[in-house]
Amino acid sequence: MKQPKYNEWRTCVQFLTPTWLFITICNSNSRRSIQCPPSSDACRHQACIWCTYIHSDIKRRLPKLVTGPQVLQKDLIKIAFGAGEMAQQVFYLMMSWPEPRKHWFPPPRPASEYVSEPNDWDSLSQELTNLTNLLYWPPTDGNRDDFLASTSPKTSTYRLKGPAQSSYTLGSNLEAILVARDHQGRPKTHGGDLFRAKLLGRELKAGVPGEVKDLENGTYLLSFPLLWAGWAQVQVRLIHSSEAVGVLQRIWRGKRATVDFRGYFRGRNGTQETVICNVDPQSTGAKGPTCQYRDVVSGEDWFCAQPSTLPCDALVGHSSGSYLNVTTPHDEDLLAGNVTDQPLASGISPILVKPAATGNLRNVALLSRPPCRPGHLSPKPSGFYHQDRWHSTFCSSRSFPTVDSILNCLAGRIVYMMGDSTLRQWWEYLRDTVPSLKPVDLHVTYQAGPLMAVDTTRGTVLHWRAHGWPLRSLRTPVASLHSVARELHGLAGGPSTVVVLGMGAHFTTFRPSIIARRLAGIRAAVKALLDREPSTLVVIKLANTGYKSVYGSDWLTLQVNRFLRAAFVGLQVAFVDAWEMTSSLDLPDYIHPKTLIVRNEVELFLSFVCPT
Repeated sequence: MKQPKYNEWRTCVQFLTPTWLFITICNSNSRRSIQCPPSSDACRHQACIWCTYIHSDIKRRLPKLVTGPQVLQKDLIKIAFGAGEMAQQVFYLMMSWPEPRKHWFPPPRPASEYVSEPNDWDSLSQELTNLTNLLYWPPTDGNRDDFLASTSPKTSTYRLKGPAQSSYTLGSNLEAILVARDHQGRPKTHGGDLFRAKLLGRELKAGVPGEVKDLENGTYLLSFPLLWAGWAQVQVRLIHSSEAVGVLQRIWRGKRATVDFRGYFRGRNGTQETVICNVDPQSTGAKGPTCQYRDVVSGEDWFCAQPSTLPCDALVGHSSGSYLNVTTPHDEDLLAGNVTDQPLASGISPILVKPAATGNLRNVALLSRPPCRPGHLSPKPSGFYHQDRWHSTFCSSRSFPTVDSILNCLAGRIVYMMGDSTLRQWWEYLRDTVPSLKPVDLHVTYQAGPLMAVDTTRGTVLHWRAHGWPLRSLRTPVASLHSVARELHGLAGGPSTVVVLGMGAHFTTFRPSIIARRLAGIRAAVKALLDREPSTLVVIKLANTGYKSVYGSDWLTLQVNRFLRAAFVGLQVAFVDAWEMTSSLDLPDYIHPKTLIVRNEVELFLSFVCPT
């Protein structure tokens, strides 16, 4: 198509109806703005040539541009064209993003001003401030310098709240009192410890998470629903003492980052440099200028120390870097393995649970539940295991025991999984379980993706890709790292589209503002997707248990899950509570759970895809 001459301007109000198209023509000598109101027939008439060219150019260069949203005043997206005579023409389109967005990566620019100016990276907008209010934790007062005064798993005890019974009724509750004590056996006078309790039925391959209520005086109320008939045993573990939680709080909120990353630069002549990169310029350790990279769809920033001989736009690769030394010797004592994730001595004998009525053959307490659909508010607990199968307490989760049952559910669907390696386990489980789902070699770094598997007979496509920066991975091309918000804005959606989001493990090494900002952008993108196609299914996988260190503690993951739940309040999305599903059986915690748990996570996910 012939490109219009530079001095010919046209516009088309039908291009992004009902929006207005603003055209600003800029060059070294002049700058003028022309507004074309939708009611102007003359403007509509003159628009044809120009608008046709713009539309075709955008379709060619920016296939992920979302068109046709509702209009919000003062929300502008700046779209720049750089080809030929169009190089100095800039178009401003009124769009419905929650804040100004650009739809491509602009050239990176030196960001040395960010190094010299003190920035408050925790200054969040109002909606993010509401999220940070979720981070309340009982005060962890006490002698922080005396290790012997910290909570000990060897001296802390628990007992039944009431008198022991010969048997208990199916569907009732069991309560216990836990008293935290220090290493000298003295009762604690404040709360803040992270205990995890569960009720196990080992012979029945059963388990359910218990509720631990911190009374903030050194005692804790434990509560367990009795959901299966048979023998059950209480188990309690001290994950972190309140003093160790205090260390985690101090580092999480006070340090900008506890890890760094490597950025690989390559010039056209083959020159290469490797620098430190991170979520903010200060964490790059740069003493000089830094390079700033902003995803103009999501607003996410990334920074690298500026190479000495190469420009910022020569960044081609990314990988994990170093774990930073952020603890003192005393901190390390409080986080040591002998006092972390340790069981308390059993204070309650095994109990026998019986059905309420004689002759009742039901062996689990499951009332009538609706099909699994988005928007359900999941209670606590959200489910339990029995015979190695997870039963949801808020919806009628289904079992998919055969390959055909899985294929029938996924037939004709395109599944987009975006997140970390624990979500990649879902993709791997389906790939390994269903022989007809054939992986396609896209010649990418496996840890970052994108990965794809296809069943051409059933019309099923499974995608997985990492959530972009920050990502601890082997070296991978920067071009492969896409933000979740960017990917979501590029989806049309519809009844055949399924989106699964899962993140957490890679965000525990940064201040809470990083995950809060990220989730605010993702929420906006999810809302926009559901607004344009309400039949799209969106599933949120919560982060699971696993790490116990200052870089990835369960306490940190618990805070991330609070963000994840709050970020999608009010949206028709579904949740898979991987935290509870990985902390309910008599199995050790692994950041990458065993196949048994992954299978149950996937089956709950499929229950939302195929609720009946």
